[in-house]
Order: sequence, then structure tokens, then C-alpha cells
Amino acid sequence: MKTRIISGAVLLPLLLFFIIYGGLPLHLAVVVISIMGMYEFYKVLSGKILPVHFFGFAMCVFYGVFAQNIVETAGMFSAMTACFIVLLMCYMVLRHKEVDVKDVFITFFGFYYVCFLLMHICLVRNHEYGQYFVWLIFIASFVCDTGAYFTGVTMGKHKLIPELSPKKTIEGSVGGVLWALVASVIFGLAISRVVVFNHISTVVLCAIIGTAGSLLSQIGDLAASAFKRYMGVKDYANLIPGHGGILDRFDSVIVTAPVVYYIMIALL
Repeated sequence: MKTRIISGAVLLPLLLFFIIYGGLPLHLAVVVISIMGMYEFYKVLSGKILPVHFFGFAMCVFYGVFAQNIVETAGMFSAMTACFIVLLMCYMVLRHKEVDVKDVFITFFGFYYVCFLLMHICLVRNHEYGQYFVWLIFIASFVCDTGAYFTGVTMGKHKLIPELSPKKTIEGSVGGVLWALVASVIFGLAISRVVVFNHISTVVLCAIIGTAGSLLSQIGDLAASAFKRYMGVKDYANLIPGHGGILDRFDSVIVTAPVVYYIMIALL
């Protein structure tokens, strides 16, 4: 726990810098984190980095450059997905003697699971009110994670899904959502004088985002555990002391970021 706290304290200023500054630095940081996360995902699920995986890395860089336009234009998103599939199919046909079909699917899914979802951090930050609501991504995921841990330690009695995560409890899960909800409401109250909408209360909006985000953040955490359990590994990597790899730290953020973005698009 001590190592985990120290690592978090070291990484927090970096997170604050990129989120506050936004723009190109944040964009580049998310692309780099995405590539690192995809590297971990590919290595764990395929056993090693294979040539086919570089199609995923290339797509990550491409999407990192054009993410805003692609997401906002259905035709571009469809075209990108179609091109990616065709490229993988061509490679699979041309190198059929060397390529395992499983690794082709891992390459495709790994891009969307890591890069596509994480890039929503930038999409939220680039929104008209993104400088405020981008913080809810991390409030919903990190506060939920911390709240679930302490609630589970002090009150946890009933296992949540022991096959995936033996230590997680139902009480901890509920506690995590409540902690995230309270933190989101407090955040909403703090910005309510600056951010005002005619059709919805800022506090209510933050409460909705915090609740939905914290629920889905736990799904992201458990899904990451499912991948690791399937492959028989404890962590994706040992890059961050006390946390594991990039995906071990951002497994909940991966799912929370799209939740925040699409709720903002729907309600604002």
C-alpha cells in the first residue's frame, strides 16, 4: 500500500499538468499511454509482440491525430473501421502460413479496447465545458476505486464476483459508487457558480455522470481482471510500482471516459 501511495503521489502532478493544460500535450500523452497499454494487452494475450500488432499501433497513431473528426463523423468512423478490418484481412491472407487468426482478432480488439476508449479523455477535454467535466472521469473512477477498497476492508462480507476478483465485495462495490456520487456532487457544487445550464442543474448532471461513471468503472476493472485471469497473470506489467502496468492503473478510466463524453453529448 505504501508503494502504491508513493507512486500515485509521483504521478498525480503529471496528471494534473496534462489535464489542466489540455491541447496537444494531453493528446500526445493519451496516444503514448494508449500505445503502452496496447503493448501490454498484446503481449499478455498473444504471449509476445507480433508483426500483426503493428497494424494496431499504426492505427492508434492515425486515430490519435484525427480522433475528433472521426468520432463526430459517422462516415469517417465507419471508413476507419472498414479499412482497419480489410488491412488485417489482407495481412492474414498474405501471411496465412505464419499468422494465427487469434492474434488478428486480438490486434483489432486491442485497438478499440485501449486506444479508442482512452481517447475519449481528449474528446471530453475538447468539449465546450470539458475543462470542468474532464475531472469527473477521474473522480468517478479513482474515488470509486478508493472508496470501494476502504468500504470493502471495513464492511465487506459478501463476495462480488470471486472468480474474477476474490477480494471485491458487494458492500465495497456499493460503497465505491456512493463515494464517487458524493465526490461528484461536491464537485458539482464547487463549479455550479461558473458552469450554469438552463435545462439541467450542474449538480444533477455531475451526480448522473458520477454514478454512471463509477458503475461502469467497476465493469472496466472486472473486465481487465477477466483478461488477466484468462491468461493466468496477476498484472499486465510492472511499470508502475504498486499498481502494475498502464492497463492495471487505467482499466477503470478506459470505460469511464466514454461514459462521461456521451452523457455530456446527450444532455448538454
